[in-house]
Amino acid sequence: MGAFDAIDIAATGADVSQLWLEAIAHNIANVNTIRSADEEPFRAKLVHAEEALDATGRGRGARAIQILESQGEPMWVWDPEHPQASEDGYVVRPVVELSKEMADMIAAQRSYQLNLQVIRTNEEAYQAALRIGR
Repeated sequence: MGAFDAIDIAATGADVSQLWLEAIAHNIANVNTIRSADEEPFRAKLVHAEEALDATGRGRGARAIQILESQGEPMWVWDPEHPQASEDGYVVRPVVELSKEMADMIAAQRSYQLNLQVIRTNEEAYQAALRIGR
């Protein structure tokens, strides 16, 4: 393991956590996005990440490999006064669970904070090592 590998690995984790937080923010911003009955509903974006490996198969951190859309049936709501209501008076609610998004936001935020703390701690250790012998 190289001298700065811990920083590099933590940086990849912070990058994935940041992408995750951005997806969650997008999902929360669209939690009330109503679509007409003939349109596909907004679906929550999910970041799919995996371990990043080097050529020898050793772990080198994390990387986002794709952004998926949540599955499941949308909720049909009867709201004949809504401008996008169908002839039957229905609109389609987004496929987003606010409670899940809030829980994921806490986990993503903690992951981001922990990765930054690893970076800070390693930088401090390297700085202390440079001061030895002065």
